[in-house]
Parts: sequence; C-alpha cells; structure tokens
Amino acid sequence: METFQEIINGEKPVLVDFFTTWCGPCKTMSPIVEAVGKEMLGQARVLKIDVDKNQALAAQYRVQAVPTFIIFKKGAVVWRNSGGVDKNTLKQQMRNFI
Repeated sequence: METFQEIINGEKPVLVDFFTTWCGPCKTMSPIVEAVGKEMLGQARVLKIDVDKNQALAAQYRVQAVPTFIIFKKGAVVWRNSGGVDKNTLKQQMRNFI
C-alpha cells in the first residue's frame, strides 16, 4: 500500500480533501470531490484525509479549517483553498498542473 508521501510525490497532481465527518460543508463537498476524482481518473489523483484520524498530517500542512483542499505536484503544494469550492474551479485547478 502506498504511503501519503509516495502518493503526493508522484508525477500526477494530487487533490487532497482534508475533512471531518461532522463538518456540514465537508459533507456538501464530498460528492463534488468524488465526481472530480472520477472525471480526472488517469490524469490526477484524489485523496480524502479525515483530520480527526490524521491530526499529525493536518498539523504538518497547517490545516486549521475544514474542508481544506490542497493540490500537490511532485510533493510541492501548488494550490490550496479552505472552505467550499465549486466543481469547475476544482477541475480547472487540477488541469493547471497536469
């Protein structure tokens, strides 16, 4: 099984959704993130990270609000957004790094 570091250091851009199960906006964003993942299949990767279960990772990337979206390219943070975002914006941001 790949580690988080191995995934974000890969060639493909990776959209990481830092969320919690109790967060209303996170629940709203979940189907949008999943749809983007399906539409970008093969071109990019999408990960969902529950910050309650991965507090060290959330702290490492200074996630202070959920949802927070971070796009990694070859291990570097290339885009980040806290709060909800529409599907087209997410897809366009992913395309910028393919």
